[in-house]
Amino acid sequence: MELVENMLCGAEQSLSRLITLVERDTPDVPQIMKKILPRTGRASCIGITGPPGSGKSTLVDRLTAIARCKGLSVGIIAVDPTSPFSGGAVLGDRIRMQQHYLDDGVFIRSMATRGSLGGLPRAARAVIKLLDAFGKDLIIVETVGVGQTELDIMKMVDTTVVVLFPGGGDAIQTMKAGLMEIANIFVVNKADRQGAEQLVMELEAMLSLNPKNSYWEVPVLCTQAINNVGIEELYREIERHRNVLESTGRLSQQRQKQRREELIQAIEHGVSERLSRLMEKDENLIALFEKVEKGEMDPYSAAKDILSNGAMLRGWFAKLESEGNGGGKKK
Repeated sequence: MELVENMLCGAEQSLSRLITLVERDTPDVPQIMKKILPRTGRASCIGITGPPGSGKSTLVDRLTAIARCKGLSVGIIAVDPTSPFSGGAVLGDRIRMQQHYLDDGVFIRSMATRGSLGGLPRAARAVIKLLDAFGKDLIIVETVGVGQTELDIMKMVDTTVVVLFPGGGDAIQTMKAGLMEIANIFVVNKADRQGAEQLVMELEAMLSLNPKNSYWEVPVLCTQAINNVGIEELYREIERHRNVLESTGRLSQQRQKQRREELIQAIEHGVSERLSRLMEKDENLIALFEKVEKGEMDPYSAAKDILSNGAMLRGWFAKLESEGNGGGKKK
């Protein structure tokens, strides 16, 4: 594809257009991913997650400034809630990162969650790969502030930073949400507020009771992103975590696991898409769904019948392939 060739040669406009194609899940996506594969795997990828109001965007802005001072090019994926009118991102973090908007070394893309409950849209993985292939040294992914379901991020990045703030009941949320399991670094932002020291103590106590692993002791850092306090220390810890992953061989293992997850997700999505189309035209499948809808058959038995009948499944998929859609969406 000419678009891919232009992107690999440094054309930012081509990169933007490829991201749009990926977001729309066009039939070209497999070809795009195949072409960029040899150029991926070089960038460091950081995930910034946490509840709304914790100052994630300001933190991303400050980390980007440090990376640029070090001569690194940066790609930012800023995930925002989906607009009920346009389907696009509501807030658009480019507004909150104005100092980098005109910087040629920084590429910022706002993405909408598009109904995802894990804090990230399904296309985020592919966009990370595009930014990597484009030559970005550092990729920062900021999740939407959905509180207790932002667990997808750990499956896409090298280092996960969980940002909390005093006064929001964050310690309790952390235990409920499972954020304790995904954090490589905890940040208590807005640390000038009352209750910051108490939150740090609670986090450190929980970490001591539930050590994550032997090779990395999860640090708890205090920052005031708005005042640019503690950001250098955070950046150093991110670098240290990356170095530990590389020296122990865990970076390679982690990425292998992520690629496996990506394959499973792609298969699940493809099967779901095909099944949705089959539901509209296959008489046997329509009849089965009607039985379930009328209460004549339970959903579990129906699903078992479908999944255990390999010949039926192959026949359905062959029917779809014969229509010339190749498993992609109708346009």
